[in-house]
Amino acid sequence: MTMARTAAIRIVIVDDHSIVREGLRSLLDGPDMFVVGEGTCGHEAIELAHTLQPDVMLLDIRMRNGDGLECLSRICAASPHTNVIILTTYANPSYLTRAIQGGAAGFLSKETEPEEIERAIRAVAQGERTQFQSPRAAGIPALDSEQTLIEYLSNREREVLQLLVQGRSNADIADELHVSVTTVKTHIHHILEKLQVEDRTQAVLWAVSNGFID
Repeated sequence: MTMARTAAIRIVIVDDHSIVREGLRSLLDGPDMFVVGEGTCGHEAIELAHTLQPDVMLLDIRMRNGDGLECLSRICAASPHTNVIILTTYANPSYLTRAIQGGAAGFLSKETEPEEIERAIRAVAQGERTQFQSPRAAGIPALDSEQTLIEYLSNREREVLQLLVQGRSNADIADELHVSVTTVKTHIHHILEKLQVEDRTQAVLWAVSNGFID
């Protein structure tokens, strides 16, 4: 189902439960954002992304006729500028990993407060790429065996990691902390070594999976 209207943030909702779609639509239809289409499965999500090119898509994971995560990369390919937020009741760390790797801009529980959902939509629409809810708030257990790794980070490295979680570039981090880009790269190199990860994406995943976000 599609709808036409002119406004700032154009949203598509994909969920196989009509009550969820109706609730989200009533929440999100307003002066600065509105719902332009709805779908019930991953395959419909791909088609809606291609035909409507929305700014934001709210995507469920487990649906009767197509897993949202299985279609995520195809959704992003069909509409590269669309920011996909996974909105689900299945707060599983493996789903979070797949969401990040598939190109999602966010991962939120359906128990998230309405104001937080709206805030996340506005944030990703403005280009923020890591609107990932705290795992504890989403019902995702922290990996206690990994918690000690954070103790190896200096205060400055923790600041840099927090900014990475926010999706900031090296130049943005340098401006924020009043240091050079070279210094930022050095901090990131140390963070990767201490967290035993390969790149900044894995560092963000580690931070999200272990509750290192407010």
